Amino acid sequence: MTIKLCGFSASNYYNKIKLQLLEKELPFEEELVWVGTSEAALLQRSPLGKVPFLDTPQGPISESMACAEYIEAVFPQNPMLPSDPYAAAKVRELIIYSELHLELVARQLYPEAFFGGKVSDGTKERTYKLLVKGAAGFAQLTRFAPFIAGSQFTLADCAAIAHLSLVSSVSKKLYGEDVLASLPLKDYLRAMNERATVQKVNADRKANTELLMAISARKK
Repeated sequence: MTIKLCGFSASNYYNKIKLQLLEKELPFEEELVWVGTSEAALLQRSPLGKVPFLDTPQGPISESMACAEYIEAVFPQNPMLPSDPYAAAKVRELIIYSELHLELVARQLYPEAFFGGKVSDGTKERTYKLLVKGAAGFAQLTRFAPFIAGSQFTLADCAAIAHLSLVSSVSKKLYGEDVLASLPLKDYLRAMNERATVQKVNADRKANTELLMAISARKK
């Protein structure tokens, strides 16, 4: 059975699922789908018009965590969730921290950090406090032994590779400091970048980002 991953490679959440599929050595297709459209055909597949989403033989699945869980359940080979319930819960916990308490918080700053916009001082101050708190909690849970959750490459690594460099970059740009400085993130990402799967994701992300910028420039 082949599934279709829908979205675009400049999206970190898309890349989280793409890395999972590559690490599990699964056959899959990719469909380029941009966000920012309210076309009925898209909303039938992803009700909020978000990416990524999966097209499966049973129907579409939206939201990246639901996609990841489906993939693990249907394709048990090369598992990326531990079989032990507690260990699996700790992997899910790390994903929630990296996304809900770090990436989604830092996303408030993306307009100014990456797109030439402006974020209010109040938003910056509030976001900084949340990022510092989230980073401290995340640091308490991480293992880096050598992977985020311990000795096994898991879904927590897919999320960390997709999200953490963005959080680090944004905080350095807007606050002059890296809120993740207490973590061995640089060494971790250097090691992860040696994996062929990560190199593939990064190359596709770079190419798709350049395409996105070219499209945006033509619209101006």
